[in-house]
Amino acid sequence: MGSSQSLSDRDRRVVAVWAADCAERVLSLFEAEAPDDDRPRDAIARTRAFARGELDAAGEIRRRFVAGRAAGAVTGPAAIAAARAAAQAAGVAHMGAHALGAAAYAAKAAGLAAPDRPDAMDAEIRWQLDHLSPEARAALAQLPALGEDSAGPLGSGLLARGVLGSVIRRLQAGIHTPPIRDGGRNVM
Repeated sequence: MGSSQSLSDRDRRVVAVWAADCAERVLSLFEAEAPDDDRPRDAIARTRAFARGELDAAGEIRRRFVAGRAAGAVTGPAAIAAARAAAQAAGVAHMGAHALGAAAYAAKAAGLAAPDRPDAMDAEIRWQLDHLSPEARAALAQLPALGEDSAGPLGSGLLARGVLGSVIRRLQAGIHTPPIRDGGRNVM
């Protein structure tokens, strides 16, 4: 039996869109420091192509670490987190839980990029929850809570600790709380 963090192929394609959206919002933080390194941008584009059914999971599983290696090409903490957001988005083809990793790294990058705005990370988390499609919300709601299943990204690794763990816990709480609609916009 596969991990409860995997999700079905269909659900991984649904959450890949959201993961790519989250990572793309902070991509400029990486590109400002490494404008000639297209690995994170390519990972996001490939994540979108996977979501559209243009790429298969097997091929993307083999390529999922490429964007993560781009984190070593930069030194700024926000740029590193942005590269890791793209890498996590690329990992969705392998395991759906990586979508939460993409969002967590993107929120971390947003916070690191705006040290003068203590609400920057909170604003990014609100944006992420506000931009979840009903289908993506339903798919992500199937995932175990952070730390409940050790067989995947939501186990006891990097995503479970510190800022990333805190963000994922907040995202999972928000995913399980039905959005309040106000004029077509989700209000948290």
